[in-house]
Amino acid sequence: MAKCAICGKGPSFGHNVSHANNKTAKVWRPNIQRVKTIQGGTVRHLRVCTQCIKSGRVVKSV
Repeated sequence: MAKCAICGKGPSFGHNVSHANNKTAKVWRPNIQRVKTIQGGTVRHLRVCTQCIKSGRVVKSV
């Protein structure tokens, strides 16, 4: 599955637990977006999570 290219955030795993305590598999996936970024003077496409975009860890190219 996809991972953030900046922070390395990937999916988390756990269970949905019903009132009767039945457990089914659950995956929480990070919100990963494909973004044009400037890295070392060149424009590249990276898969980055929205937290990295919002916090300014990624410089978007216009």
